[in-house]
Amino acid sequence: MQLKFIPVEEFYFALTLAVRTLEELDQPGLIEQVRSRLLAECGQPSTVAPGKQNTFNYVFKVEGIDSSPAPGLIVSISDWQDKLRLSSDYGWMLDRQRKPIRTEKFDQRSQFTQQLRSHLQQWLQIPL
Repeated sequence: MQLKFIPVEEFYFALTLAVRTLEELDQPGLIEQVRSRLLAECGQPSTVAPGKQNTFNYVFKVEGIDSSPAPGLIVSISDWQDKLRLSSDYGWMLDRQRKPIRTEKFDQRSQFTQQLRSHLQQWLQIPL
């Protein structure tokens, strides 16, 4: 798995309505650790959300993972209501009317979540 950061200038073009929450992690201090490491690794977040419920969102294109029949794969790492939220469009794609529909990969979302967590732990050097 490889994550390619999507900067704020390109975020709109990468946006997909099929991104759904994989899981939310509620560990003391985790949000600040992740925010600090992502800022050091990627710079400014993909979206700037100055608010109390959501203050950062880093979005990545995922390479090295089969997401067929979807043409690509997106991962979002954000804070939401004092929890770290991992989201992705893995197992989802947009139909011709741009409505999200499940793909045959939908049942594998939990395995993908574990792969993502493992990758993030190794890359960011933070226990998840």
